[in-house]
Amino acid sequence: MPETVATGRTWLLSGPTSSYALHVAEDDVLVHLHWGPRIVPADAEALAAAPPPSYWPFESPLDGREEYPVEGGPRFVRPALSVRDEERRGTEWRFEGHTVVDDGDGEGHSGDGELRLRFRDAGLAVTLHYRMRGDVVERWTTLANDGATPLELLRADSATWTLPHREDWRLSQLHGRWAAESRLVRSPLTYGEKVIGSRRGHTGHQHLPWVALDTDATEESGEVYGCALGWSGSWRIAVAQLPDARVQITGGAGHDDSGLLRLAPGESFTTPVFAGLWTDAGHGGASRAWHAYQRAYVVPDADRDRPVLFNSWEATTFDISEEQQLALARRAAAMGVELFVVDDGWFGARTSDRAGLGDWTPNPDRFPSGLTPLADRVHELGMRFGIWVEPEMVNPDSDLYRAHPDWVQYQPGRRRTELRNQLVLNLAREDVQEYLWQRLDALLSGAPIDYVKWDFNRCFTDAGWPGDPYPQRLWVDHVHALYALLDRLRAAHPHVAFESCSGGGGRIDLGILSRTDQVWTSDNTDPLDRLAIQHGFSQLHPARVMAAWVTDSPNTQLNGRVSSLRFRFVSAMAGVLGVGGDLTGWSEEELAEAAGWVALYKEIRPVVQHGDLYRLRPPGLAQGGPSAVQYVRGDETVVLAWLEAQRYGEPVPAVRLRGLDPSASYECRETGEVHRGALLLHHGVRTGLRGDLDATVIRLRRI
Repeated sequence: MPETVATGRTWLLSGPTSSYALHVAEDDVLVHLHWGPRIVPADAEALAAAPPPSYWPFESPLDGREEYPVEGGPRFVRPALSVRDEERRGTEWRFEGHTVVDDGDGEGHSGDGELRLRFRDAGLAVTLHYRMRGDVVERWTTLANDGATPLELLRADSATWTLPHREDWRLSQLHGRWAAESRLVRSPLTYGEKVIGSRRGHTGHQHLPWVALDTDATEESGEVYGCALGWSGSWRIAVAQLPDARVQITGGAGHDDSGLLRLAPGESFTTPVFAGLWTDAGHGGASRAWHAYQRAYVVPDADRDRPVLFNSWEATTFDISEEQQLALARRAAAMGVELFVVDDGWFGARTSDRAGLGDWTPNPDRFPSGLTPLADRVHELGMRFGIWVEPEMVNPDSDLYRAHPDWVQYQPGRRRTELRNQLVLNLAREDVQEYLWQRLDALLSGAPIDYVKWDFNRCFTDAGWPGDPYPQRLWVDHVHALYALLDRLRAAHPHVAFESCSGGGGRIDLGILSRTDQVWTSDNTDPLDRLAIQHGFSQLHPARVMAAWVTDSPNTQLNGRVSSLRFRFVSAMAGVLGVGGDLTGWSEEELAEAAGWVALYKEIRPVVQHGDLYRLRPPGLAQGGPSAVQYVRGDETVVLAWLEAQRYGEPVPAVRLRGLDPSASYECRETGEVHRGALLLHHGVRTGLRGDLDATVIRLRRI
């Protein structure tokens, strides 16, 4: 069980396999001691008592040792905190004390408690928060202005992570763009800084807010350090290899140091959580620990299975009607689908992407009696009913914009930039927040809606707020208002599930995942491309939140690639299965085959969505052979395998499994064959794959 132990001015947080230790020195410098395998309090005290390392001229005795570097004094590393007032900038704090929010034995030990360290610099109170959840350390910071004059936060990061001295660090990150998100890249870490982030107002398609570092880790062995930020706006993570070879990782909300927000007297700001994880079980072990953490502490109702859904977008785009949607719903229900989602085009004057955003009432020509008749028919077919919305946006051609043109982000005297023919509402405004609450609450109260797909289809470009003395705050306040609106809607409509969609993977992070039930991983539904996207996504996030669709072949969205229904289904079954093709164009044979795949997915769903993931072989043609993932839950094991291409007629190699008991026997549910666990682990299982774009599902049960 996680615990926090306080000994004088030294603190030790421990999880099942790891520990984190820090110490306040006599000069009130907060020093990092340890992050790695589990140690005891005496070890932490010994580290605190050890003499500091020597340093070279022109270098700082603090750099690379401080737990939370601030600006000012003999420091040259990137500061986590940069503050200025009317007379000066920087921080020179003193230690005030600590608190362990104790739910344990009352003797300085905490079962799942929070450690708070308090510092003060004149009118600025700084509280550093720590909480151990499993082997994940959650860190965040609260800054309060207790003085009489305003303070400007130029930079307020959540945390700085300090790694031990090692040789030849390697950095892992997830990069991409729209329709090519979450692609994993690993590269040597060189001296200097590597900075990733988003200055777009949302998490972004370009990087997920996660990094991992190792020296020689494989998929299943070796030390891995990982950090993930829970923030759905602009953000930055900087990884620095210092001159003495030490490595520090600093991250938080906002991308630049030009001003995060202004704190008036009496105001405070709490940063998002920046979580860290150490493991010696390799990249696979790190992923499984991150997945378990999110299922236990982050994702709402994570113990519930996510339903198989059908989404109408690729079948109909904007050309929709009640009867047309009902025709799709009948075919989806016959296939075994459990949730029917009407995508864009049901509201206002929304016959294209040029009009209607902001007017969240059903289009009277398309739905003359509102959404209730269709929702009722969908329910009668045995499915839940969902809709698409994009509340943070507005079309200039809309009733909302004509009534309130001042409600959007804009700068006086500048052209209002339109992307996708839309503008961004200034959600930092209280009147905008109240309008959206009233419209969305009325929508969810006025029809039997079970599911909301919440989209966000453009970045911030004209982030101005005329009349506000410090317009930079809209970057932060927009995200806080989004969180508050989702929290309020979930409280008022607890039966409604929410999906985060931002043109696919544009808003995926621990912050939005704490308020939504799943995310739309990418607008790219090509099953081959999806293997690499899903491989990268799985480095941090669990299959339980990863929505994946089966769409038409040839692929109409991107590349025209032709693939079998088998390959498309097995690709999408690696996450939360959905269907997005035009079912009215599917043959009876295709519909029958699809129904079989849906039924199979429902059988394996508890293992896929809640089991431990093992990445057996990564996707990519360079290595040859199949790629495969494995899920283990209790006595059940599921293997999904894909063959991109069989080259030169070579036999397809067996796939070695993981996570099994070598002394046990396992029955294959497809063939009835019984395999010894030791042989499956060492020699593997034959997949039967051949040719191009083939795929299979293998189910094993311990007997």
